[in-house]
Amino acid sequence: MKKVFVLNGPNLNLLGTREPAIYGAATLADVAQLCQGACATHGFELVFRQSNHEGDLVDWIHEAGRLHAQGEFAGLILNAGAYTHTSVALHDAIKGTGIVCIELHISNVHARESFRHHSYISLAAKAVMCGFGVKGYPLAIAALTEM
Repeated sequence: MKKVFVLNGPNLNLLGTREPAIYGAATLADVAQLCQGACATHGFELVFRQSNHEGDLVDWIHEAGRLHAQGEFAGLILNAGAYTHTSVALHDAIKGTGIVCIELHISNVHARESFRHHSYISLAAKAVMCGFGVKGYPLAIAALTEM
């Protein structure tokens, strides 16, 4: 069974309490359950992680790259949070491993502050999803079946 990594960046551990008007009331545990259900439906094994530290995210992308090289990896759903707009390191990790990556945002970043309109991740991602709330996660997992 191929693995799907769902990686979440800084402050996503605060889901459910952080700006609920923007991010909703669902917690990160709720998101993990949505992802688990979607992976079960599509025959994937879920690896679900969150970190406030950029290096952890880079290391996990490298881990995904090793699985990809072994034919054991379906793709990465990456909600890099604020690192989306600042991290060349995450961009380079995605490009360097050759994995399929879907960049995901809970809110529509293009309808928010201008600094959120630029993404280093988009340059390396196969696709970008934003504005679907936490329901975007299972949609992105379903999309991996077509990639």
